[in-house]
Formats: sequence, structure tokens, C-alpha cells
Amino acid sequence: MLQVNPLIRSLILFFAAFWVINADAQDAGRKTISLNDQWEFHKENGSVEKVNIPHTWNDQDVLDDVSGYYRGLGIYKRKLNLDESAKGKAVFLVFNGVAQEAEVLVNGKLAGKHIGSYTRFIVPISPYLNYSDDVIEVRANNRFNEDIAPLTADFTFFGGMYRNVTLLITNPVHFSQRENGSSGVFITTPQVSATTASVQIKSSIDKPSTGVKKVQLLTTVFDARGRAVASQTTALNLVNGNAIYVQDIKSIKNPELWSPENPYLYRVVSKIIDVKTKAIIDQVSNPLGFRWFKFDADKGFFLNDKPLKLIGASRHQDYENLGNATPDALQTRDIELLKNMGGNFLRVAHYPQDPLILEACDRLGILASVEIPVVNTITESEAFTANCLNMQTEMIKQNFNHPSIIIWAYMNEVLLRPKFSNDKPRQQIYYEHIRELAQKLDDLTRKEDPSRYTLLVNHGAFDVYNKVGLTKIPMIVGWNLYSGWYSGAPADFAKFLDRHHKELADKPMLVTEYGADADPRIRSFLPVRFDKSIEYAIQFNQVYLNAMLSRPFVSGGMAWNLADFNSETREETMPHINNKGLLTIGREPKDTYFLYQAYLASKPYLKITSAQWKERGGVADSAYASCSQPLQVATNLLSVELFLNGKSLGVKTAIDHICQWDVPFVDGNNQIKAVSGENSDQIDVNFQLQPYRFADQIQFKNINVLLGSKRFYIDEKEHQLWMPDQPYRTGSWGWIGGEPFKGTNNRITYGSDKNILGTDNDPIYQTQQVGIKQFKFDVPDGEYELSLHFAELVGGETKEALAYNLDNNHKKEVVEQRIFDVAINGVSFMSKLNMAKDFGYTTAVKKKTTITVQNGKGIAIDFNAIEGKPVLNAIQLRKIY
Repeated sequence: MLQVNPLIRSLILFFAAFWVINADAQDAGRKTISLNDQWEFHKENGSVEKVNIPHTWNDQDVLDDVSGYYRGLGIYKRKLNLDESAKGKAVFLVFNGVAQEAEVLVNGKLAGKHIGSYTRFIVPISPYLNYSDDVIEVRANNRFNEDIAPLTADFTFFGGMYRNVTLLITNPVHFSQRENGSSGVFITTPQVSATTASVQIKSSIDKPSTGVKKVQLLTTVFDARGRAVASQTTALNLVNGNAIYVQDIKSIKNPELWSPENPYLYRVVSKIIDVKTKAIIDQVSNPLGFRWFKFDADKGFFLNDKPLKLIGASRHQDYENLGNATPDALQTRDIELLKNMGGNFLRVAHYPQDPLILEACDRLGILASVEIPVVNTITESEAFTANCLNMQTEMIKQNFNHPSIIIWAYMNEVLLRPKFSNDKPRQQIYYEHIRELAQKLDDLTRKEDPSRYTLLVNHGAFDVYNKVGLTKIPMIVGWNLYSGWYSGAPADFAKFLDRHHKELADKPMLVTEYGADADPRIRSFLPVRFDKSIEYAIQFNQVYLNAMLSRPFVSGGMAWNLADFNSETREETMPHINNKGLLTIGREPKDTYFLYQAYLASKPYLKITSAQWKERGGVADSAYASCSQPLQVATNLLSVELFLNGKSLGVKTAIDHICQWDVPFVDGNNQIKAVSGENSDQIDVNFQLQPYRFADQIQFKNINVLLGSKRFYIDEKEHQLWMPDQPYRTGSWGWIGGEPFKGTNNRITYGSDKNILGTDNDPIYQTQQVGIKQFKFDVPDGEYELSLHFAELVGGETKEALAYNLDNNHKKEVVEQRIFDVAINGVSFMSKLNMAKDFGYTTAVKKKTTITVQNGKGIAIDFNAIEGKPVLNAIQLRKIY
């Protein structure tokens, strides 16, 4: 298992230990201090360890080969030392994210509770403080609870106190901290145009003591340079309790409009001022962006009266080997990567995320939608409904003032795996409950924020969602479409878009998800569905982008996903990781990311792709001292010229933003340069040339071959390249007899999608040649090291069909006895090999030996069936001398 990168670990410690003090507010009646350091943590009945926040207890166990991960109680404790100056103040603990049920105790007394993993909550703690050696305890629990969403999903439900924790100290009179985790100030722009704008500010103020206090509420709008452009002062007579006060500013002329090209931010500073002393009692600051927008069912999306195609991605919050406990700098970097890609939209999915995300969207000009985690299924209980409504309220109020947000969403693929499939009358009742919940959430959203749109996201079962009525409720219908991946062909995607426009002519639409798995270690020159190759993902995304960009009624599309993310129940080529990201889980760009830059860049763009594939290999073309392989360049230019070691390979015209050449790679270093006008890119490719025939002049060193495969695999740890197999050719190498393994269910037609135990190199073992008779190497005399790789792909534990496999109709596996002998050059090597019995199902087996080749006989490995069909998954040969 990989260890956390030292640089990332340093970032964690830095952000955890650093006390962040809000300098603008220190003399303004409030103080905020980070409490991310000096915590003690233990699981229920577990040992105590010292940790910093952000922290999760699932950063490692979600990646192992053991099914499941710890879902239970985790206890955090910390001392809090406040001096006398805090007495008489209002003291709060601010939690940005605790998964998923939280109890907060101060000095052993319950101070507050919260339900839900993904929204902020604020706990008042003044009544419980001793102001000397106070102890804070947070009891977090990520257990399954049928009354709390999400219930099931294609992502991991990490536990822990995984976002920043802050101590907030205010005067007794302050902007309310009881408004669902918000700042207590809510800003709208009732009227905006290029010439004038108005601002309405609703301020919620708390005054705990009896009597009347005279204050002024001063609200000032500052431009990006810090100049006051408008202000309003309101005299208030505060009485005991909470009250909301409304101010209207209608005097802002020629506002600078906010847009992705010009994300101009104003700042609204709200102050409560003591009338007698003129002292600032409390102060908060919020962003303000002037923009207006609309969705049109025929013409798409408009921002500030200009058409804008929304193209971007969805995002999950976890990071490589850190789980969801992601440091601030890495959070912000995700939005920078989306912006650098050319994206203008972020679907914050499938839950509200760290406040830094929307702050970055405001600052960088990324439009956004946010949603609560009602995913796949619901519970028909009053408690589940109440929790969902509360989550929606918290999400809206906490993020209300972000100009980047244009959509509030509340459901995702909720009919994907409906309950009661064997009881249709009961299922109709279940559907009715789903529809009722959707309507309640939509009504609540429109009431809380009439200025934005509502969105409900469906998977591609058009008829089902239409019949249940879920296409009628939201203002925008979102579709998660995977034609050509989970089902159908890529060409079906455009047909679906046209059907929506015809049958739901009054409903604006967004393509809220689309994508194909793209394991950056897998490449193919013959890409096919389910091979997980980068090349298939490139073709897939080209089809989808072309279809969306050519249809005005499609308001936009969000690639699934910005980056790979953890999904513990997944197996496949990289177990526990969903590989559909445009970036790896460590945020390295894939070729698909470069493709999006080519489609979306406003400036000339040219990029040689294959960023992860600079160590190549292949068999020489006939007796030539080179091997021709395709190489692609992503560009928004009309044509590109390619050079190999200074020699031109010609000019190619870009087709769907890709130029491709067959490059005759030579053994060793190959300098590749792409040029178009003043634009160029250059890489060096180290190529290992394999001889066409072993008798050729090209020196043979070693070879790694995948059986039953048409894809290459890059073993990044050992810097080895695995090649596709070939049938035996005289004078060369290859298999004799058999056919590629075809999978054991109706969905997967390429290899196996099972987790191979005992290896991190699952793709080596997920394909095989079934019924193989012989494998031959016609190598010259010498000493060789031979390695054979096996795994039994049929049988083992029967697992539930996972929800994300949209047409995952498993055939029942027919498990047959498989026993065979293996002989090398006529000498027995393995007798009565029974992989399932001897090693276990889906378990990596590697057998290595040395061979002396004499008298020009080469190497012949024979597979002799005793019961069933022999198999071979992979083979390696290395010349010793």
C-alpha cells in the first residue's frame, strides 16, 4: 500500500497546526482561532493517538483487500484554555464537517448535536465553560443509519472530523450563529443590469440579555480595490432574542459584472455599532457578484444576456491516501485545475463541500451547482425526510451569498436501484414517497431562494423518471448518461439528447454526468469498451463533447469526474478507485484533461498527449529497426507538424481536436516535437524495441506479455511495460491454442472486473488465454529467467451487483474444475495445478524459474489439461546472459 507523500503530509501538519486569526475582525467584536491541532483520537475501544484536523479514520482501510471499512464511533478530545477576557462573551465551536452523526461535549456535558456529514454546524459553548482547563469532546459516528442520507452510493462514506474546526468568540450582541451554520447575513441582487444594480441585505442579529440596546447596522459595499461604492445605516433598538433586519441599497451605478471571463467580486461588510460608544460590536464580510442568468429550454444558458455553454466537471472531495481529510491548499488547487482546463462550471457532487471550494469558484469565475446527498435510494420515514429538508436548508443558507452558485439540487439517480422490485404495488407506493420528498425539497428550495434554479438529477432511464413524475418537479432536469460505457454505444448519447428536447420541450436540461473509466496505466491501439484504456476514453469524450456543443438546447455538460475518487466497493483494474476522472486521484492530468483543454482553450493550444506514457515498447516492424505506433497531439489549431529526432513526419489536420501520426520509434531515446506556427510542444520517449524475430540484429533483453489482451499496462512501481500478446510466429514468440477470457457477466466483455488479491497490478491478472496449448519463445541459446502468472477468474465470493453498473445483469458463474500440468521444454514444471484449490480464487500467482537454452531449441511451455481448460494470464522472459 502506498504511503502518504511527505510533501502532502507536511501540508497537512502545516495547516493543522497554524492558528488562523481573522485580522479584519480582531478589533471588530469577534475573534476566530483555528482549533485544528492538539487532538487525541481513538475509535470505540481503540488505542489513543495524537492527530491534527482534518482527520479521517478511513484513509487506509478503504484501500485494502478486505471488504468493508470501519463505520462506527470515533472520539476526539482536546483541551481549551481561554483567559479571563472570554468571560461575558459568546463562545462557539464551528465545525465545517464531521461525518456523519456528531455529539459535542464540553467538560462532559452535551453542548450540541448534528446530523449529516457535509455541512457546517455551530455549537454555543459559553454555558459549559470553566475558563480553565476546559475539555472538548467530539463523538463522531459514520455508522449506517437508515434515516440519514446518503444510504448507498458509488463513493466512500469516510468517517471523522475531516474539515477545519474553529473557535469563535463574539460579543453577546452579534450576527446570529443560529441560522443553520450561516454567517447570519443574506445578500440578494433584486435588479442587475449593465448600468445599475440594487442589493438587498437581510441581517439576523442575536441579543441574549433583557432590555433595549440601541445600535446602528452599517452595511457597506466595497469594490475589488477596497473603495466604498455604497452604504446604508439603519438605527435599531434591539430587544431580547433574535430579529431580522432588511436593508435595500439601490444606488450602484455601472456595476462591474461577474462572469467566468471577469470574476469581479465586490465585498459587503456588515457592522453592528454601539450608538453610545461608537465601538464596533460585531462585523462580518461576504462576497458579492453582480450577474443575472437564465436557462432556456430551446436556447440553453445565458449569463448577463450572453449565451454561454456550461462545460466543466463534477468533483468528489477525497485525495490520494488522505481520504476526505484534504488540506486547504489541495482543495483550492482542484478549482484551479478546473479553470486551467478551460472549464466554467463545477457540479459540487454529491454533497456540499468545504467552504474553500465555492470561495475559489467565486474568485476564479466557475459557475456551480450544489446538492444534498440523496443518492440511489431513500428511506420512507419522517426522520429521513426531516433530515433531508434540514440538509437542504443548511446547504442553501450556508452558501447563499456565493455569486458562483446558480443551481440548488437535491436528488441523484434515486430510481437507479428501486426497492420492492418483486412487489409492484408496493413499489408504486415507494415511488410516490420519492415524488413527495422531491416536491417538498423543491418547494423548500424555491421558498428559501427564489433567485436560483432547482435541479433533480436522473440516470438514463427516461421512461421511468417521466412516469414517476420526477421530470416535472425541478426547474432543470439533469441526466447522467453513459451510452457506450454502462450500456449501449456512444452514438446513443445524441439520440437521448434529442428525445429530451422533443418530449420535454419546456424543460431546460443539463448533462450532469458522463464518462468512461480511464486507468492511466492502460493504453491501447485497438480500444474497446471496458478495456479501461485512455484511448477509449478519448474517443468517448470526443463524441459527447461534439454532441453537446452542437446542440443549443443542451445548457451544458459536466464530465464525471474532475479527478478519480475512492469507492470502496469497486474492484476493476484499480480496486476501490473510480477511474473516470480527467485527473488521477493524485491530480496528475490524463490525456482526457488535455483533450478538454484543446476543446475549451481560448488561446492557441497544442499538447503531445500520453503524459503518463514516456516509457514505451513494442515489436519491430518486420526486420526494420523501428516500431510504428500511433501518437496523438491535442490542439485547437487547424493542423500540426510532427518531428521525430529532427525529421518531419508530416502535417496532420486536426479531427475533433486530435492529430495522429504513426511514429516509427527506434530503440532508446526518441525526441518528439509538435509544431504549429509559433506553438510547439516536446517530449522524450524512451522506447524498448523488441525484435521481430529473435535472429534479427536487435538485441533481446526482456519482455512482459499480457495474455488474452489487446492493451498495454504500465507498472509504475517497477517501471515495467506489459505488452499485448500475439499468436505464435516462427522465429518469434506467442501463444498457441485457446481464446481470450470473455468475462462472467453480461456487462463486462473484456477480461475480468474482479479485485485480484495479493497484487497492486490487477490488470496483469485480469485477462488470460483460456484453453492455451503452448507458449513459445524462439530465443537463441543462453540463460533466461522465466515467470508465469496465473489467477483463477471464475468463482469465489458472490457479491451483490453494484448500483453503478446500470445494466449489470450478472449471469450465474459456472464454476468448473480446472486442473492442468505445466511443462517447460518437455520437463515438468508444475504438476496438477489447481489455482482455486491451491491459492484461492482471484488471487495472483507468480511462478519463476531459470532455463538454459541449448542447441537452438528455444523455450516451449506446454499446458496439458487434466480437467477443464488450462489458462495463462501473463508471462515474462528476461535474458540473464
